[in-house]
Amino acid sequence: MNALADRLKQVQDSIAAACQRAGRSEKSVQMVVVTKTAPLEAIQEVIRLGCTELGENRMQHLKQVSDDIDVFLKEHADDPAIPNAVHWHMIGHLQRNKVKPTLKICRMIHSVDTLRLAEEINTEAYKQGMRVDVLLQVNCSGEAQKYGVPVGAAIHLTEQMATMPHLRLIGLMTMAPLTLDKDRVRASFARAREVFEDIRAEKIVGAKFKHLSMGMSQDYEIAVEEGATLLRIGSALFA
Repeated sequence: MNALADRLKQVQDSIAAACQRAGRSEKSVQMVVVTKTAPLEAIQEVIRLGCTELGENRMQHLKQVSDDIDVFLKEHADDPAIPNAVHWHMIGHLQRNKVKPTLKICRMIHSVDTLRLAEEINTEAYKQGMRVDVLLQVNCSGEAQKYGVPVGAAIHLTEQMATMPHLRLIGLMTMAPLTLDKDRVRASFARAREVFEDIRAEKIVGAKFKHLSMGMSQDYEIAVEEGATLLRIGSALFA
């Protein structure tokens, strides 16, 4: 597992360097470790290395892995080297019929992209007696195959979500185009930051609206330079 520790250190150093280039504090960026391709032993090891924010993109795998990790944490409850708890993020497309089990596990949903999904989360959160942190997913690349509300509709959907008492809208999420063209990637992230600032300027949301979830293993340094606060990183760690 030393290779995993080395890769984690490399990613952390790259994030720090990107923060320095952008004139940002390293503390302003949080890494969500994406576990979808990782074996259980590797997930356990990354937790031992101090990573407690974990992300999954499919409910079925989320339930399986989170159950396994709960067992692992209980078995090592007396080990001071292992965190007491981890926090799960739903980062993939979420179907409305999967909202109920997702809310029982996740502390944040990154991928709210329709009014109907937001309403379902609000209704289920009410039933579970909770308030859920959510991000509005915006399609800043303009690619038809990508999920996310169109840029032009983001403010309107934000206004609607802001009225839902069991949602806490805390920011935006986007995915850059999967391309080697760094200019296209940067433009997508810059557009997300513009939408984020436009929403804040409209004063629809308050101080809690502070997160930009953007950047994955292939483009997280550009994302940091463009203002990301949450990075979704998997393959750079579990290659």
